[in-house]
Amino acid sequence: MSGRSRAEERTGFQEGSSFGPAYDLQADFVMVYGINDSMPRRIAEWAAKGYRVHLMTGVSWGGYQDYLNGKVDGRSHWDEAQKYHDGEMIIHGTSADIPYMVPTVSYSDFLVERIRPAVDAGVEAIHLEEPEFWVEGGYSEAFKREWQNYYNEPWIPPHASEDAQYRASKLKAYLYTRCLDRICSALKEYSLVRYQRPLRFFVPTHSLINYTQWRIVSPESRLLDLPSINGYIAQIWTGTSRTANVYEGTRAERTFETAFLEYGIMQELVRGTDRKMWFLHDPIEDDPKRTWADYRANYIKTLAASLLHPDVARFEVSPWPRRVFEGRYPAEHGNGKEGIPSDYASTLLTVMHSLGNMEQEDVQVYGNPAVTGVLLADSAMFQRKVIGTETAGFMMKYDGTNEVELTDEAAVELLNLSDFYGLTLPLVKRGLPVRPVQLDNVRRFPGYLDGYRVLVLSYEFMKPEYPDLHTALAQWVREGGALIYVGDDSDPYHQIREWWNQGKRKYATPRAHLFESLGLDRAAVCEGISRVGKGTVTFLRMHPKQLAQSRSAADIYRAKVREAMAALNDASETGEAAEAGKRERLHWEPLNYYRIRRGPYVVASVMTESVNDTPLILQGRYVDLLEKGLPVREQITVSPGQQVLLYDLDYKERQGGKIVAASSRVEDYNENDRTITFTAKGPRPLQAIVRIRCESRPEAVTNGTDPLHYEYDAESQTLVIFYEHGEEGTNITIIK
Repeated sequence: MSGRSRAEERTGFQEGSSFGPAYDLQADFVMVYGINDSMPRRIAEWAAKGYRVHLMTGVSWGGYQDYLNGKVDGRSHWDEAQKYHDGEMIIHGTSADIPYMVPTVSYSDFLVERIRPAVDAGVEAIHLEEPEFWVEGGYSEAFKREWQNYYNEPWIPPHASEDAQYRASKLKAYLYTRCLDRICSALKEYSLVRYQRPLRFFVPTHSLINYTQWRIVSPESRLLDLPSINGYIAQIWTGTSRTANVYEGTRAERTFETAFLEYGIMQELVRGTDRKMWFLHDPIEDDPKRTWADYRANYIKTLAASLLHPDVARFEVSPWPRRVFEGRYPAEHGNGKEGIPSDYASTLLTVMHSLGNMEQEDVQVYGNPAVTGVLLADSAMFQRKVIGTETAGFMMKYDGTNEVELTDEAAVELLNLSDFYGLTLPLVKRGLPVRPVQLDNVRRFPGYLDGYRVLVLSYEFMKPEYPDLHTALAQWVREGGALIYVGDDSDPYHQIREWWNQGKRKYATPRAHLFESLGLDRAAVCEGISRVGKGTVTFLRMHPKQLAQSRSAADIYRAKVREAMAALNDASETGEAAEAGKRERLHWEPLNYYRIRRGPYVVASVMTESVNDTPLILQGRYVDLLEKGLPVREQITVSPGQQVLLYDLDYKERQGGKIVAASSRVEDYNENDRTITFTAKGPRPLQAIVRIRCESRPEAVTNGTDPLHYEYDAESQTLVIFYEHGEEGTNITIIK
């Protein structure tokens, strides 16, 4: 764990305040948030403390009153605020003068000039946060002008029809794609010309799943078409993942399962590219009404969910650490507010520093190996029906829990997103490794689907934007894939003006075109399995939201997935398939857990509402990274609803490094026959802890002058040391 260079940028955080010792997390980089007169000073302060410094600012909203009021170019720009059908502005937060913006060319150019001082101040990268256009928007004069320019026809109110809604949302995604490209390209050129310094741009964005569920349109996979974008932050945390959904007829929070799917779709934005992705965790969330126990439990769920995706090994360890380490929240028993418990603070820091070590070559996934993909397209955001202003406002304020009284049944159904969760949760809850797969990427990257043998698809809540997607899908099936199509052709959005029903193409639904591409009867109504080349196609004629409404419907769906796997196994034994090379038989054992090893780190989560309530029991010698004191355990019991993050002390005969875990950044590690020395840095004042390998009980442990409290575990030959961070770090000496 020691000696990692900050240049690797494995871990970072965003903070709008000046440097403060209480939230000096000692990550690799900091994203200084916000552009104002204090920005250059804040950048210099954090840089002086050894951080690599980035800048983060909102791209769809911000303190842009000078622009709105005409002080920038002499023209008022309030007509560029996103608006509801009744003309009311869509506001960010509670400030009436901070609206969400329509990203016009003028607005984009304003942001270029607004951000330019950050380049002058020397930041190494810029993060343009949350390009968001609300589904309920689309009624401002600026948007009407953009419609005219884009479609070459008069504006149509988005609520007028499904076609108008779809086209409006498609335009919204385009506008923010154009905005980001314009900003990033202009400032990259400026940095190179003015300072001969390359500048990187990243986009912190919610997942496609969350934006669809929360009724927000954003560029998502369209950003892959912009060479000016260097990567992303997956903004997934308790606040997104605890949004309720429906499984087997029960509506509830399912933070772990939802986060598992959210992180899964976000890694698709970098798979097969050289772009970077950081997974975000938030030790709290935006809702200040929760208790520390609630924050901790849900943080651990999102943490475990993210670590089950080993292709990503960079993390934003906290947004707003000041509110974590200096904030006060409701006490557990209702008596006022309290600051962060010291044990939780120490645990958080231990996890944050462990995250910097998660890029491991040795990865082992336990349980079911048959990864099943569920296709999801950006167009899912486009066909979220416009609802009334009053209900829309309710939904924007809705926090995803069952504590809010839900009286509008239509709003609840729209928010549930049961079309998507009906296709995923019945599989996730039985331990099948499900990954949302970005349908739009099938045409971007040759071989994008090569790692999958089973895919699930439905056009009842999204649409294919290009016909050649079907060419690629058909080829994948013919080469030995199993495609399961779920749908009853009832979605009214099948009738929108799109490629499958324009010109010479006269298909009632895009499914009909897909089936024709597969060589099947486009009007087929029979369920069952059809052989297509070396692969199979299963047609389940049900609307996907039905699969969320009852256990019997979920069981029907699960049976179809099993049948598809069995059919592929049978096909693999034929001479024809054997010529292409023997494939491993697909196997799906019903399990109530997920488990992975990333080098010495072991992550596991046991689910409720699953095949059984049996706990997962792990035998060995582990350090529990989520427990007070970093205890060594020989048996770990993970009950339903719980998650663990462990360090395996026996991993490859103890070849995991001397430092096992620490709630500090460890630097200047040295060891000889008599001593071990290192420097530990982190927030102060704060009780810190490190567990280190030590072959025998030491003679003494000091901070250079004073003895430190320590405990030695002879069985594991590890030493745990307790200390506090000093202003320039704590110099620890172990005398053997």
